[in-house]
Amino acid sequence: MGRLIKSAAAAIGIVTLGIMGLVGFYSSALPDFYYVSDGGQLTVNSMFSISAESSGQSVQAAESLEGKTEVNIKSSEASVTKVEDKTLMLFGTIPIKDVQTGQISRPKLVPCGQPFGIRLVTDGVMVIDLEKLEGGCPAAECGIKKGDVIISVNGVSVSTNKGISDIISGSKGKPCTVEYRSGSDEKTATLTPVYHDGTYKAGIWVRDSSAGIGTLTFYDPSSGAFGGLGHPICDADTKLPLPLSHGTVGEVKITGFNKSVKGDPGQLLGEFSSSASVGDIALNNESGVFGTLNASPSEHKAIELGFRQEVHTGEASIYTTIDDGETREYKISIEKVDLSDDAEHDLIVKITDPELLEKTGGILQGMSGSPIIQDGRLVGAVTHVFIDDPQQGYGIFADSMYSNSSKCSKTELGLAG
Repeated sequence: MGRLIKSAAAAIGIVTLGIMGLVGFYSSALPDFYYVSDGGQLTVNSMFSISAESSGQSVQAAESLEGKTEVNIKSSEASVTKVEDKTLMLFGTIPIKDVQTGQISRPKLVPCGQPFGIRLVTDGVMVIDLEKLEGGCPAAECGIKKGDVIISVNGVSVSTNKGISDIISGSKGKPCTVEYRSGSDEKTATLTPVYHDGTYKAGIWVRDSSAGIGTLTFYDPSSGAFGGLGHPICDADTKLPLPLSHGTVGEVKITGFNKSVKGDPGQLLGEFSSSASVGDIALNNESGVFGTLNASPSEHKAIELGFRQEVHTGEASIYTTIDDGETREYKISIEKVDLSDDAEHDLIVKITDPELLEKTGGILQGMSGSPIIQDGRLVGAVTHVFIDDPQQGYGIFADSMYSNSSKCSKTELGLAG
């Protein structure tokens, strides 16, 4: 009898440790904030049963922004009508963590997959390299580093390569006051130009604009806003996101592609088909490129936005354009879903469509932004290709992109039409 009791106690101990391990895992793996549809309940796709119980507090979204945690900032990004405090429960009985939900009228968005041209003008000028002049580098000596963004010199705002060059050369070697951003910090330094090759210089190379091609993820017919790319446009030299002053969207023509092979991802080839603008870019951040379009770029019907907790491993599809200008749907598999707030990447996806694999070898550079559809909803976008296995790549949740695009409606930006 005693042996039986000991065995039962050991079994209970093992189960208890297992449950504690699950609680600890889900506490860190699940986010602190969720969008839910108006009147809907929070459910989380997971191996084990996870439900949500109200903790009794419910406030209007505008009220929740006063004195609340930073997750409430998301409430103002996507027309949240009410914020509720919830407790996630394992097996309906064991508390995991306290979270918040933001009720939202589930948007209907047009999934795109069309290529688009991107023209960006930077906010200030980005330092892309430093150069020694006459034995030293004036910029480096006063603390300026590669990747910093120069805002003004001697109180004059700078936004072009020529603008900063004219001010520095016109200083005649006198010390200049430079205001610049280094990461999230704004700094001021005194830079003394040196005479080199017939003029005064600061020892810096800077960039003031960029252009390229990506893929549109969605268009919001209710606001004219769009989201694309799924990752920021970065400077080619510093690999840092370009600080955006303003930008425009242009039409492009895909002229072909280089096929992906292991160790060498291919890429879409294209060109701007005209100099005309078909929209404006207002944001360039970690979730992609966002702004407004003059009209819907796609003939696809609008579908519901899928929230991150609804995404699951298994079959899905993407819309993308690779060769003849026609956007097509191709089969993929979602291999992994990471809901944690500190996830470096939300999704891992794999191309399974035989036709696409035969043509391209998998994901191509330039397909970033291709919308991911699962269970009839827009759930994400492709963002990166694996160099060693181009059949696979990373993706981002669509609700993250939508929360950014909602800042870019024509009303919010003061645009006519």
